[in-house]
Amino acid sequence: MSTEKRVAVITGSYKGLGFEIAKKLANFDNIQVIITGRDTAKGLEAREKLAQQGQEVDYIPLDVTDNQSVEEFVVALRKQYGRADILVNNAGVNPGREPEESSLLTAKLDTVLSTFHVNTLGPLRVSQALIPLMKEHNYGRIVNVSTEMASLNFISDDFYPLAPSYRLSKIALNGLAALLAKELKGTNILVNSYSPGWMKTDIGGEHAPLTAEEGAETAVYLATLPDGGSQGGFFAEIRKFGGPFPLPW
Repeated sequence: MSTEKRVAVITGSYKGLGFEIAKKLANFDNIQVIITGRDTAKGLEAREKLAQQGQEVDYIPLDVTDNQSVEEFVVALRKQYGRADILVNNAGVNPGREPEESSLLTAKLDTVLSTFHVNTLGPLRVSQALIPLMKEHNYGRIVNVSTEMASLNFISDDFYPLAPSYRLSKIALNGLAALLAKELKGTNILVNSYSPGWMKTDIGGEHAPLTAEEGAETAVYLATLPDGGSQGGFFAEIRKFGGPFPLPW
């Protein structure tokens, strides 16, 4: 099976920010959304929830930390849709509430590594797998969900918790985006990152000022950039500034 629609893959998307990104992209008539995650029951539940709202999305299992899972995902995607056009690297973890994460001096290296496996190596693994499909149709939009906490210019003065494992993984994710953008310069595959802001999600907690729906807006903007759009940019959430606003790396 193949489709003429753009196929959008959102990692970690059966809840929270990823679900809201999927929901917004599913409103586009020319985009077929694929929600993903490790828990099949939750993925199918999310698919059904959107179907009840009139949004026909698909679910394919995907664990961004597992090579075999990514390979099986690509096989299923190619078989069912024959293409991949949009990738939102949303799946992420933040162990910042752990006591030892209040200081770089007490951070556990095992925690740092496990956070990197999801937040940095996961996006790299999935990007490596899907970019060849994007090249086949000379079209791609890759959106990495980063954070203001990864801006080296802001770290010395920002008010956020230290959260070393999370910050280091997202700083590396920003580096990944910059390198991919450099390598893909001159192609129609655009790579950008953004900070969704502090949201009411499992990571952000209930006291956050933004909803996941609000945090999804910039992702949708970057996932639907026109040809010749931003390459290698790092953006704040649109709602905070009333439009696309570049952040310093």
